[in-house]
Amino acid sequence: MFSKIVLTFLTLFSVISINAQDIGVLKGTITTEQGEPIMGANVHVKKIAKGATSNENGTFLLDKIVKGTYRVEISYLGYNTIISNVVINKLETIQNFVLKESAYQLEGVVVTSQKREQKNKDVPIAITSYGTDFLENQGTFEYDALSEYVPGFQVQIQSVNNPGIVVRGITSDSGDSRVEPRVSIFQDGVSISKSRGSVVELYDIERVEVLKGPQGTLFGRGAQIGAMHIIQNKAKNETSGAVKLGYGNFNQFLATGHYNAPLVEDKLFFRASAIYNKRDGYIENLSGGDLNGKETVAFRTSFRYLLNDETTLDVIANWQQDTPPGTSFKSGTYAPFGGDTNPNTFADLERGEELGLDRTVWGVTAILKHDLNDVWGVTATSAYRKFNSDEAFDADGTAAPALFFHEISEGKQFSQELRFNFDTDDKFRGFFGGNFFYEKGSQRVPWEYNEQSVALLFLNPEALLISGVPTLLPNVPNDPDTFGSLAGAPLNSFNTESNTNFGENYSGDVFADASYDFTDKLSVTLGLRATLENINAGYQVTDSENPSVLGHLLGSYPNVLFASTNGEKIEASENFLSAVGRFALNYDVNDNITLFGTAARGRRPNVINVTATETNVLSDETVWSYEVGAKSLFLNNKLQFDVNAYVYEYSNFQTTISKFEDGVLTATPEDSGSASSFGFETAMQYAFSKTSSFFANYSYIDASFDDEDSNGNAQALAGNTFRLTPKNSFSAGFNINIDATKNLSYFFRPTYTYKSKVFFEETNLPDISQDGYGILNFKTGLVINKDYELTFFMNNALNKEFIVDAGNTGGAFGIPTFIAGAPRFFGMQVKANF
Repeated sequence: MFSKIVLTFLTLFSVISINAQDIGVLKGTITTEQGEPIMGANVHVKKIAKGATSNENGTFLLDKIVKGTYRVEISYLGYNTIISNVVINKLETIQNFVLKESAYQLEGVVVTSQKREQKNKDVPIAITSYGTDFLENQGTFEYDALSEYVPGFQVQIQSVNNPGIVVRGITSDSGDSRVEPRVSIFQDGVSISKSRGSVVELYDIERVEVLKGPQGTLFGRGAQIGAMHIIQNKAKNETSGAVKLGYGNFNQFLATGHYNAPLVEDKLFFRASAIYNKRDGYIENLSGGDLNGKETVAFRTSFRYLLNDETTLDVIANWQQDTPPGTSFKSGTYAPFGGDTNPNTFADLERGEELGLDRTVWGVTAILKHDLNDVWGVTATSAYRKFNSDEAFDADGTAAPALFFHEISEGKQFSQELRFNFDTDDKFRGFFGGNFFYEKGSQRVPWEYNEQSVALLFLNPEALLISGVPTLLPNVPNDPDTFGSLAGAPLNSFNTESNTNFGENYSGDVFADASYDFTDKLSVTLGLRATLENINAGYQVTDSENPSVLGHLLGSYPNVLFASTNGEKIEASENFLSAVGRFALNYDVNDNITLFGTAARGRRPNVINVTATETNVLSDETVWSYEVGAKSLFLNNKLQFDVNAYVYEYSNFQTTISKFEDGVLTATPEDSGSASSFGFETAMQYAFSKTSSFFANYSYIDASFDDEDSNGNAQALAGNTFRLTPKNSFSAGFNINIDATKNLSYFFRPTYTYKSKVFFEETNLPDISQDGYGILNFKTGLVINKDYELTFFMNNALNKEFIVDAGNTGGAFGIPTFIAGAPRFFGMQVKANF
């Protein structure tokens, strides 16, 4: 018995000894070319997702590494990144690294838009990319704030439920569940494009890439004219975290942070991040509450599991809820009691605090990556997402109980993509695969109204309000010659009616995109995506609770606005087969300059337009894009300069115009024929020291409807400029950092943005527009011991008055409404890293 016990212990000791002999330690020192130690440099071993940070002496230590050969990446802000193969073949391996000083990290140098890491200079696409540092430095959490720094990109947000996203003049903003957006929004490779669920808070973000031009090959059937890809920070093999708190005027309160930690050593890692961002509205509402405020709370958790040396699984879960107060659709026709029609002064919108939004968006994404060998890899991306929202708004912009609406939207989607990547490290690289996408959604618009007020809107609009006070018409005027048997009939004091559109789509894609180097300088890229779609559309009207007397007068009985479907849901279904693609050339003039040219075809899917009276299918909206440009990196990556020019030709251009005709309100897509666009963009970044830099960009867009459609017929909107499209726009800013002492530094970050006149409707009515204006923002503060930061910020420092939208639903009734832009915001923030 004793001998068995001794043998067991000897065997166990031998196993432990053998295992110990297979484990090693990597350590070393990181210094500058002058021999000075670098504190805070990152050392990362991708194969085992293990990392460390150098201490004040520049030394680092990575322990418990199985012996073998590893690719080790060493990076530090302001220095060139080193990637080196290191052999761990003994208990302690010592490897020192010397970093060569480069520029302050230029945002956008490295991108993944072609499904692989590349320098922006080597990608034949007009791309703007901003990473963690830029987003943090500018305090950018919203799309519209980010868009100010991206040439050719505009974002208008009435509310997070109602964004207008514009790439080079083409707007994507319809909330109709049957309409596919023109601009794709992706989050970690998953489409979140449907308008009412597309806006998410930009916190704990690794990078945001904005791609201009048709991107159907790379980003699916909805990327007709561009795409925005949001790459979130994933779990890492490290223990780290940060927290930021802030307070500003209008009771603005911000709390955000993240925490990252290994759960199982070198195997399973966890990251959690969250944000709470709240601000009171800046437009007072006499009927109660305030308007144009913000309240967002969001959480994210992510896990990374290393199944083996070749296989990684990321699981990311997002949840966000938005409950801001209402939007200030202020009337430009009727002034509130004691006020005026200036959109930037107080309003009086009915229902007061009932106005506002309640929206919830959540989703789960799983990304499985496996390296088959040194050439081939496979990625499987699975995702489920869901959103629902209820937004209450006053469309007439007054205290009159006439046009109070809700928009209740919901949607869900499932997607599965399988992609094979290859890179021969020689001349040929790319990817191919397939995708299945399913979505189902609806948009219901209930209208609650007082017929006694609505009657005045149609019969005597001048009397809708007197000195800001609503008036009512209790009965149809007692005029038999005009109103016949309805003369003198009583009008309802309360009524409701609603319409709902439904969309359910199935699509399957096959795609391939590859680049081939014909010479050391010339590369050709060819991409193609084929899509089979099953599109289903529906429409239903819920009739008035009380048959409308006013509906008799307008010819829409039993309703007032919505033509009845007699309680039935009208449905239609069609299948469509389509293809989009791109052809691109890249030519390296030298190590610093690359020229590119592209020809691409983009497409917006067909729309099945179902109404109470007819069903018709709009042709798919297509665009041919032709673009040339140059990208450059100079002065050891300290200076980046890009320039490009493009021409777009559109066919079957679709637009949505709200109309009130023959007693019926419609807001459905229409085919407006042909349109074209020409423009050019420039952008530059320059790091004039290790920690300070300057950026600037400019965009020119001439986008308008052609004089004639493809059949030679004159177009109703001929010559009109696209909505939300400034002809000229630019932005510029500094990031200046000065070391006061070894442990204390000062920063100053001013930015200025400008956009020329924009029209808010394609009708180009002169009053429904905003003249050109500029906005000055700045942040300044102190950094203590590199881990603590105190910031003072001021946005719209000159308190410029402007509007972000005009016309809206009220415009269909001849009483347009206007939404004020944000005034001066200021406050303080503190941040701690740990």
